[in-house]
Amino acid sequence: MSFRLLVAAAAAQARRRTYSQAARCGGGQTLVEKIAQRHAVDLAEGEVVRSGDFIGIRPHHIMTHDNTGAVIPKFSSIGARRLADAQQPVFALDHDIQNTSAKNQAKYAGIEAFAKTHGSKFYPAGRGIAHQVLVEEGHAWPGTMVVGSDSHSNMYGGVGCLGTPVVRTDAAAIWATAQTWWQAPPVARVELRGELAPGVVGKDVIVALCALFANDEVLNHAVEFVGDGAKGLPVEDRLAIANMTTEWGALAGLFAVDDVTLRWYDERAERGAHAIVNPDTVAKLRRDVAADPSRWTADPDAVYAKTLWLDLASLTPHVAGPDSVKIAQPLGELEPRRVNIHKAYLLSCVNSRQKDLREAANVVRGVQKARGVPAKVAPGVAWYVAAASSQVLADARASGDWQVLVDAGATPLPPGCGPCIGLGVGLLEDGEVGISATNRNYKGRMGSKTAHTYLSSPAVVAASALQGYICSPETAISGTALPPSARPVLYGSQVHAAKPAAASSDAANSAINGFPKSLSGRLIFLPADNLNTDGIYPGKYTYQDDISREQMRAIVMENYDPEFARLVRPDDVVVAGANFGTGSSREQAATAILAAGVRLVICASASETFKRNAVNNGLLVLESPVLVAWLRAAFPEAPLTAVTGLIADADLVGGKIALTDSKGAVAFETGLPRVGKAAQEIIVAGGLENWVRKRMAAEL
Repeated sequence: MSFRLLVAAAAAQARRRTYSQAARCGGGQTLVEKIAQRHAVDLAEGEVVRSGDFIGIRPHHIMTHDNTGAVIPKFSSIGARRLADAQQPVFALDHDIQNTSAKNQAKYAGIEAFAKTHGSKFYPAGRGIAHQVLVEEGHAWPGTMVVGSDSHSNMYGGVGCLGTPVVRTDAAAIWATAQTWWQAPPVARVELRGELAPGVVGKDVIVALCALFANDEVLNHAVEFVGDGAKGLPVEDRLAIANMTTEWGALAGLFAVDDVTLRWYDERAERGAHAIVNPDTVAKLRRDVAADPSRWTADPDAVYAKTLWLDLASLTPHVAGPDSVKIAQPLGELEPRRVNIHKAYLLSCVNSRQKDLREAANVVRGVQKARGVPAKVAPGVAWYVAAASSQVLADARASGDWQVLVDAGATPLPPGCGPCIGLGVGLLEDGEVGISATNRNYKGRMGSKTAHTYLSSPAVVAASALQGYICSPETAISGTALPPSARPVLYGSQVHAAKPAAASSDAANSAINGFPKSLSGRLIFLPADNLNTDGIYPGKYTYQDDISREQMRAIVMENYDPEFARLVRPDDVVVAGANFGTGSSREQAATAILAAGVRLVICASASETFKRNAVNNGLLVLESPVLVAWLRAAFPEAPLTAVTGLIADADLVGGKIALTDSKGAVAFETGLPRVGKAAQEIIVAGGLENWVRKRMAAEL
């Protein structure tokens, strides 16, 4: 789930400041907060959801894909026998669909049987990538909140649906109880100004944003896209942008529902009879938007953590890489280097919709028209293409676009993830270079760790496949290279000052029975940033299932600082640097800290997966970059594990912390995220699985 909240640092530290939306900020609500409010459960009367709040949520749907096979035993292990809401889960097989082994087919059959037994929606291998299927089938519906056990669940924001990822334990909990918990993230307002030039598409927008704002500006934020530029984007480009907010570091990427969205649904409703997307449901959506426009947009006085802006008119086609989404450059600057390629990919949930396939096919058509001969993939290049869904494939075939690509030499793959996640045929081999319309280009993701991958739009992929090196469609069609841009890309940012806190109800600031309103203990400072899960709990112990809690206590932080286990005492409050718990998803990183007697970790920022694993096991993780900045200034020469001599008194329901020195004088005070009822219940239960068991027992 999420413990995320960036708190405003001092004005003198303007470049490092992050916004404090500690619990009860005044002002109106963002669109993210409004949608979360509609899906929140057990709120106190009059309680308004704000960034930083821990809330219980009942999402409209929970999506799992191939990993359904791993969630089923979790579901069974907590004693669940039936789904709390059989219509809530959606199962869609998409990742390893090229694997026809008996083992994988048995796994797929087991998932299908589970869905049939419980009466839930199931989409078999070949129907398409889960995210695309959820949008096409109307499960990701405007104004709702849909979670998925996959990081690219952000994509649903392209149609005005708040999509965000959860971990597998959360998925099992939702199956069993219909709900889980969430900490509403800080929200960044991203203003897109102006209009894209011809040949520049949504993929260029998000690739540029990832590179222009590459210093974690939106890490663990939700992003709301606004402005005249956002309103001018087609839904397909919005889906691509929302999808890759994941790579940008965000937990959600959201566009407001507008006329463009509604027209897109009008067109889909005309496709034929459908249970969800049909003339009646779309007409109702239109009536709802017209009846209460404020429900579908942020309030004029909504409180944002920051505003970023990008001038779309100044943007040219961009290419990310190699091997990082945070490195990108205008195509006009990269093309003169003639980066030769071995493989090209037009597939994935970000860029293999009908619009994408058409743009690639039009490049092929343009080359054929200019040369007067059939266009073919360059010698030595392999080009792979897969539609995002069977519906997209049918449309592409009907339009002729699919055959144009195949005739040019592209190798067709079934609708699914495939090479994007390093599965199936067509992977990059040692030393090869690939150009891809996918969303990630990390080393080793699409094959060999010695290969290199660049990311671009579908049209650039097509042109590069035909030419044999990374180039523009103009080069492939006319032989005239795209010139370097005459002016730089225009962009900027602003971090907002905090507004006065608004009063909250007594119920919202109360503690349930068994939950400590406050925690007090020695402050142990770990100054390092990027302290990963291997540093917290070494990988060599991960699969030793017989390690006791006492043994865990002895080895916690072994790879970071062997002295930690000797120095730490029960009830100490650990404060750490940025990106705490990054790395693998091993749950033992959280349980080992608990084994040491620590109940509260505060850090500048934390890995989202680690935070969810922590609270799901009963460990509180809160974020306060202001506190960490103060400690860095107070202890500039701190060792890896610093016993500071300070006592930390954390008010968990009031949302504040005070540090006192050895004489009892207050040395520092600042805000903390307020721990709401949803998180309190899980901490008291000793973790999410125990919470689920207790909830099911209470309903018997």
